[in-house]
Amino acid sequence: MAGVKALVGLAFTGSIGLLFLFLSCALPQYNNWYPFTVVIFYLLSPIPSIIAKRYTDVSGENGQCKELAWFITTGLVVSAFALPIVLSRAPGQVHTKPGNETESIISGGACGLVLTANTVMFLTIFGFFLAFDNDDVQYSVW
Repeated sequence: MAGVKALVGLAFTGSIGLLFLFLSCALPQYNNWYPFTVVIFYLLSPIPSIIAKRYTDVSGENGQCKELAWFITTGLVVSAFALPIVLSRAPGQVHTKPGNETESIISGGACGLVLTANTVMFLTIFGFFLAFDNDDVQYSVW
């Protein structure tokens, strides 16, 4: 029964993370869907660990494959956090106002919401690996 509780908790936290991401894109003051591109990082980040786990189960090798997978996963996670920061600092539209102000691609508030969404989503992915990465999980419970 603990597996069902963990699954429900992970589903709840994942939906909260996606809510922050949708808010960063769809609120009228932001109205920009560029921050939604971090979903690609959410989908790609668990893949190296899954491949490394499958490879080490078959070959019996311990360290190198898992460490490479952790390195690639870390690069994906850092990229997911860096993308909204870069988008909020990059000049987007140049206005010909008297002050010659530039506007960034996404606003600072949208960047904050995306960083919050990233934190929640990556903790959810990490929680999934902690909860369901055991070798003694019985699939008949599902």
